[in-house]
Amino acid sequence: MRYLILLCLVLSIVSCKPSEEKTSKENTTNESEAPDDLSDISTKDFREFKVLDSKYINTSELWDVFNDDLKDFTGAIYNELKPLVLDQDIPTIQKHINTRKLSYEQLTKFYLYRIRKFDRENELSLNSVIALNPNVIAEAKQKDRELLNKMLKHPIFGMPILLKDNINASGMPTTAGAVALKDNTAEDAFIVSQLKGGGALILGKANLSEWAYFFCGDCPSGYSAVGGQTLNPYGRKTIDTGGSSSGSGVAVAANFCAAAIGSETSGSILSPASQNSTVGFKPTIGLVSRSGIVPISSTLDTAGPITKNVIDNAIVLDAIFGEDLSDSKSISNIWERPFYQKDLRNASLKGKRLGAFKGLMEDELYVNAISVLKAQGAEIIEIEAAEIPLPGFLRLLNLDMKTDVVTYLNTYGNKDLGFTSIEDIMAFNENDSLNAMPYGQKLFQGVSDDSATEEEFAKIKGVLKTNGKRFFDESMKAHNLDGVLSINNYHAGHAAVAEYPALTVPMGYTDLGVPKGLTFISSRLREKQLLEWAYVYEQASKMRKAPKNYN
Repeated sequence: MRYLILLCLVLSIVSCKPSEEKTSKENTTNESEAPDDLSDISTKDFREFKVLDSKYINTSELWDVFNDDLKDFTGAIYNELKPLVLDQDIPTIQKHINTRKLSYEQLTKFYLYRIRKFDRENELSLNSVIALNPNVIAEAKQKDRELLNKMLKHPIFGMPILLKDNINASGMPTTAGAVALKDNTAEDAFIVSQLKGGGALILGKANLSEWAYFFCGDCPSGYSAVGGQTLNPYGRKTIDTGGSSSGSGVAVAANFCAAAIGSETSGSILSPASQNSTVGFKPTIGLVSRSGIVPISSTLDTAGPITKNVIDNAIVLDAIFGEDLSDSKSISNIWERPFYQKDLRNASLKGKRLGAFKGLMEDELYVNAISVLKAQGAEIIEIEAAEIPLPGFLRLLNLDMKTDVVTYLNTYGNKDLGFTSIEDIMAFNENDSLNAMPYGQKLFQGVSDDSATEEEFAKIKGVLKTNGKRFFDESMKAHNLDGVLSINNYHAGHAAVAEYPALTVPMGYTDLGVPKGLTFISSRLREKQLLEWAYVYEQASKMRKAPKNYN
């Protein structure tokens, strides 16, 4: 049963006690029926963790390269800068830099100071950062020089960004949390080139659920062999981090970076963003390049931003979207930048028709969020969740991953690794199973065991995409809706196979202090509208609170 529970979190077909699912069988695959109640995965007993700290990160070596540059960055300077940086949005930080109250060098050192102070080997450690860019301070100094020459081009300029460690970035290995990839040095992924093109600083890599949570099956979210166990700042060792972009969500919540990039196949941005009271965006498949990102599924994968607020999310999305000719699903550039952030502060909900699932009305936070939306002029129409299954969902992931990982290794990975198949990686893990796979590799075994003809695989993908679109489109058409409202990643599975965008924004905390997110979902390429609705809700509700022990 525990395996089924965690598997369903992997797939993010349901999550953390969605009461709606108690009356609906929409969240099933053809392998097994998902359990009705997943409430026990939103709070976790730390005794379940077999491993907490990384056995592969040497903190002395991690910081040696920064010690000289940080020796004059004292606690007094850090405290002086806190009001300028802590929980501030990117436009505010840029304003402080433009008025010379702050510099990009100081901003970078501020985040490095916090990472060293909070992230590893102490009573508040979160294990959210897996690697740091050794050149980032020098690069920040260069941004200050460019600013003097008025070379600022984009609000992302000079902002220190953390990347989920399945995204290639030069100067650091891309491990996906796996020991097998600890030496996987590679050139920048397309979206990293996009970030750098806007002037962003790559601060480092964020921990994750190993292999994007499609590896072990019976393991906690947020665990990787390389990075150790990521912990939630709102309830260290007690509240689940969500997965698989766990480190990205945690690092943003704890103010370790200006913003982070996650990736999602089904719920892997929405889940950690909501669990850590941040804003997470899963875009339309193809809006953001997947080239140079360790994959699960070339059918469903996408990268996306995780930020503290909606305006920052729009800024990051503006920086990373764009056509990539090497990505088979990439969408042609049809908007000029800035697009997503433009006029966002003037957004309105007046006259927007949003569907609210009747089965979620037992959730007090959801009901309160709907009241806020109504007060801002939205029309809320209660809808029933259609009983539309997702047959073959797990098989889609198995069959894609079997070939997509090999394609990544051959095209974007380090050629010297020598892996030519999932089975090669499994054999590597078995040579040192205690360290490389303490929770086993059950999902990898499933990938290895699965097979299908091209016709069978095409049919699985076709049925899933049709059913995912039907789940949203039928209600939206019947009630003339602009979008629907969900919680956390409750409907991430259907959004995934429909290839529709979804955006989650903090909507409060349960009696136990567990963060929850209000999730907006709409049809293809309606990212700008989702950002507008979420911005209006965020500004009216002001629900996000910083984790109290990390101020």
